[in-house]
Amino acid sequence: MMFPNLNAELTRHGMKTKDFAQKIGVSEKTANNKLAGRTEFTLSEIKAIGKIFPEVGLDYLFETKAEMPA
Repeated sequence: MMFPNLNAELTRHGMKTKDFAQKIGVSEKTANNKLAGRTEFTLSEIKAIGKIFPEVGLDYLFETKAEMPA
């Protein structure tokens, strides 16, 4: 899990990976790869994610484990 905050928001909103993938315009497998950090999100996908979760910032959503305070 590369982006724990994004995963937490998906869970908080009851959004399954399949639904998330549809909202950002990718396949479920591609969404899984992106959430795991195997492939990068494109700018258009990042903008779509920002629209899905307007109440939190992109910096928060894309904070990685390495960037999180200990």
